[in-house]
Amino acid sequence: MTSQAARSAGNGRGDLFDPECPTRQLLDRIGTKWMSMAVKVLAEAAPHEVRFAELRRRMPGVSQKMLSVTLHSLVRDGLVARRVEPTVPPRVHYRLTELGLSLETPLAALRTWAEQHMAEIDRANASDAGKGLDGCRPGL
Repeated sequence: MTSQAARSAGNGRGDLFDPECPTRQLLDRIGTKWMSMAVKVLAEAAPHEVRFAELRRRMPGVSQKMLSVTLHSLVRDGLVARRVEPTVPPRVHYRLTELGLSLETPLAALRTWAEQHMAEIDRANASDAGKGLDGCRPGL
């Protein structure tokens, strides 16, 4: 069943395996490391606002362009509110909306899971080093 057919059937859900499914597209957006970091920084500041430069400082490794793209996506999705002070240069402030705050709980759970299981993942990767995609060593 296509995502359109599933939505038409009245269940309100799409087909996660359909590239056109809105749920899949949203998961693609919120599943990025920069999105998760931005939500975390803004959640820690809530209900206060955070300026762009402060966000960038608190997210090591993010480029100005990537942070701008991430914030634009968060604003477009209604997860973040943006306020611009008409100064020269303009001061831009961001804060999580209620919807954005509701995203912090599942993202925090995912971060916790990753922290708890990273050693196991590292061991699995180390033991798999040198193996082919099928789990066999090349040439065996």
